[in-house]
Amino acid sequence: MTQQTRDELGDILPADEFRTASEAIVANIEQVIEGKTATVRLALAVLLAEGHLLIEDVPGVGKTKLAKALARTIDCSVRRIQFTPDLLPSDVTGVSVYNQETHDFEFKPGAVFANLVVGDEINRASPKTQSALLECMEERQVTVDGTTYELQSPFMVIATQNPIEMEGTYPLPEAQRDRFTARIAMGYPDAGAELAMLDVHGGADPLHALRPAADAATVRRLIATVRDVHVADAVKQYAVDLVTATREAPDLRLGASPRATLQLLRTARAVAALDGRDYVLPDDLQTLAVPVLAHRIMPTADAQLARRTTDAIVADLVHRLPLPHDRRSPYDTRSTGNDDNGRSHYEPRGR
Repeated sequence: MTQQTRDELGDILPADEFRTASEAIVANIEQVIEGKTATVRLALAVLLAEGHLLIEDVPGVGKTKLAKALARTIDCSVRRIQFTPDLLPSDVTGVSVYNQETHDFEFKPGAVFANLVVGDEINRASPKTQSALLECMEERQVTVDGTTYELQSPFMVIATQNPIEMEGTYPLPEAQRDRFTARIAMGYPDAGAELAMLDVHGGADPLHALRPAADAATVRRLIATVRDVHVADAVKQYAVDLVTATREAPDLRLGASPRATLQLLRTARAVAALDGRDYVLPDDLQTLAVPVLAHRIMPTADAQLARRTTDAIVADLVHRLPLPHDRRSPYDTRSTGNDDNGRSHYEPRGR
């Protein structure tokens, strides 16, 4: 995946500025999405981890509203694609059109040429059209007629889909699911949030009145700050062990890929930064294991017959896998838990 350099992203933000900017984004989205703070924060974490988000749930629970609220909160280019069975790959990536005045072909960019691409009901399009997103999601570029076009930063695909058991849907292939950093489910709101929704959404849609809380330059600096979050060797090893456990689990016939390990660590950096830390803890990986790993794995036939979901299988692996023996902050200078050389097991950076 092509990533922006530090100079292209901009300087990292001080801790107080990062907190102010991230909290403003979350608060802005919550004007539209009530009672889903954890979901909103995870969506923001995926953006700051330079990933892509898949929102899967039944109709009517606010999947598209969350995607559009995040898009409108950031003052940058946004394109929405309504995936339908007759949608063509060229509608997504773009097409070369013959210009009679210049007697040459010129490229007409498709909907993916934006900072935030909202793909509504992605699994209603044919697999041929779904595959048009593969290159742009992984490499942040589009190749049409032998010419490659770079996509601008930040770039994020936020796709929604109904459960695959519903009528008129095509299950996403493994390669497509693996490119989504995390999969979340909105779930039904609690009674209090649904009652508040009647007051807020009863007269007018608050999405129309939503104003941006950040711009593309600020998001790039937030991303640069997240990249600077420290991950110790013990935490990296725990991430590898967690992903390896999915490949060895008897209930799974397909485990998580190395790309999953990378995205798990990147998202953990973002979550740590949103929590006000500049280092990752094993707890961050545990919290993210289900949303980051569960959609990438495939259960065996026996597990399916036993009605074991991938979420439950990953949660069970997290429960059984031993944590690193030292879970303290890497900046804790107490002598206990150090190795023979007097260093913390987390090997913190010098300050």
